[in-house]
Amino acid sequence: MVLSVVCTMAISRLIRPLGLIAATLVTARMAAAGAGGLAEDHPTNSLDGPISLTQAKRLAFLRNWDLLAAKSDVDIATAQRIVAREFPNPIASLGLTKIRVDDHPNSTSMGNGFGERGYDTVAAVNQLIEIGGKRRARKESATAALKSVEARLADARRLLDQGVSQAYVAALLGERNRQVLTDSAASLRQEAKIAEVREHAGDISSSDRSQIAIAAQRLELDAEAAAAAARNARIQLEVLLGVKQPDGNVQLSDALERLVESPDAPTNTVEAAVMTRPDVAAAEHARAKAEADLRLQKALRVPDPTFFAQYEHEPPDQPNSVGFGVSFPLPLWNRNRGGIFAAQATLEQARVQAEKVRAQAAADVAVAQNSNASALARWQRYRDELQPMSAKIRETVAYAYQKGGASLLDLLSAQRNDNEVRLATAQAAADTATAAAALKAALNLTASVKPMP
Repeated sequence: MVLSVVCTMAISRLIRPLGLIAATLVTARMAAAGAGGLAEDHPTNSLDGPISLTQAKRLAFLRNWDLLAAKSDVDIATAQRIVAREFPNPIASLGLTKIRVDDHPNSTSMGNGFGERGYDTVAAVNQLIEIGGKRRARKESATAALKSVEARLADARRLLDQGVSQAYVAALLGERNRQVLTDSAASLRQEAKIAEVREHAGDISSSDRSQIAIAAQRLELDAEAAAAAARNARIQLEVLLGVKQPDGNVQLSDALERLVESPDAPTNTVEAAVMTRPDVAAAEHARAKAEADLRLQKALRVPDPTFFAQYEHEPPDQPNSVGFGVSFPLPLWNRNRGGIFAAQATLEQARVQAEKVRAQAAADVAVAQNSNASALARWQRYRDELQPMSAKIRETVAYAYQKGGASLLDLLSAQRNDNEVRLATAQAAADTATAAAALKAALNLTASVKPMP
């Protein structure tokens, strides 16, 4: 139901053209980036020369697809904030009535000119005025949404830092496994030559020599499988680096041990990590947006008046007159209860989600600290105790076998154990480097690597 002081026309809320133009410009800029801008960010498919982990992170911050998409989300949220700040545009109308279509003339005693005929001409301007805090709540909602998107961008960068570290370490581990298996196969090939000499001398049978050759071939096949796994790991790394056609040819300059032996010492505390984690900030801003949306839905219960002014020309009795009025909806049947209820549910959901993210952040820190300490202790024991001992035993048994003091079973067992220990040592080193990267990400200590300009 609509109450009018004077005769009015139907009123509708106008769109805000300036905000829509801003959103359109942002969309156009994104399209241009997709067509040409991203091509500049991805000049070539290959990466020139070996790259370190630090260089890989810088390239990822510049060219990673997901990060570029997250940056575009910030542009969209910025445009939405512009839309939220706009005022409703006025409505201008012009009407011409009382035009005779029968045999009676339209002329009056004033004459038969267009302005002298008996037409009723009305020109009016209508302006909607938002009251009840609607515009303020809409602006607060858009601002909170922008802050949430910016925090999600920072969190995407944090997770990308961790992901690049893990992919880089996985590629190094695959290459190290290939080297270990290749070296073990070469060692057995050498033992096979010695076994051939002993066979000719009658010390061993041909089956003993064949067993050594079979073991060497198996290690060579395992080395080929490890090489394929290493290439796959490099392909995954190239995907994170934004290479258009990943082929696994990226070269890595860092050694696995260097990443383990010189990690950045985490200095952040659990409380500071939870307070500064961007995913926690994004959840808090999402909750603030839900609060502003609830205020907006409550404000929508207050009717917005529409003021108007009009000029009327109706000769000969009312050749020139003006009028003023106001109209507004009567909130009799619709009090926006559904919108308010939905906003309340969304707010409760955002509040629970914020608490969950905060608890998850604290859990991430606890798990990462435990995993890092365990992996570091395990790697140090492999490096300092098990691997030197295993290598010494293998060398001793190999020498004894050459002199006839050890059996073939002893040789193969020592070689197999040493091979397993070397692979386990490499795995422990990779686990330690990965755990250190996870700990830095959990403590939000990834800001030391700046993106390339």
